[in-house]
Amino acid sequence: MPAPKTRLPARLRSLFMLLLGTLAILPVQAEQVGCVSTRFKMLGANDKVCIDSFNDPKVEGVVCHVSRARTGGMKGMVGLAEDTSDASIACRQVGPIRFKEELEDGEEVFEESRSLLFKKLQVVRFYDKPNNTLIYLAYSDKLVDGSPKNAISSVPLMPWGTNKAETQPKD
Repeated sequence: MPAPKTRLPARLRSLFMLLLGTLAILPVQAEQVGCVSTRFKMLGANDKVCIDSFNDPKVEGVVCHVSRARTGGMKGMVGLAEDTSDASIACRQVGPIRFKEELEDGEEVFEESRSLLFKKLQVVRFYDKPNNTLIYLAYSDKLVDGSPKNAISSVPLMPWGTNKAETQPKD
């Protein structure tokens, strides 16, 4: 006699679907492009400047590159070092622009921890409607006192091919 098929209870299925939906709206993870050593460390990894790339999760055709320092040594090796707040960002149109969803000003598109506790590097997106431009702001914050370190990159939405309607977000 075959074993009966088991189904998850409705509440558990709903919770599982909610969890999947939550994961879908989390900021994207970056892909490492490369690093250069900036200071030799006798023990542990060297201090480095690393470049990562990520695609805007809601805007197809835009890629951003973020560079920032990574602390080496023994603390860096075990994840206890606090990296500096410095970061640089460059975003470019790399293909036809297509908006997957409605955009919200100040929406987070990337986040990375910069220390064991509290400090994060974040990238948020704004839309400058009069100039038809996406603006990406990279900044580092600390839960206690914040940090003024920031950088911006703008992507003018230009026609790519013949469909001009692709390059303007929905209101």
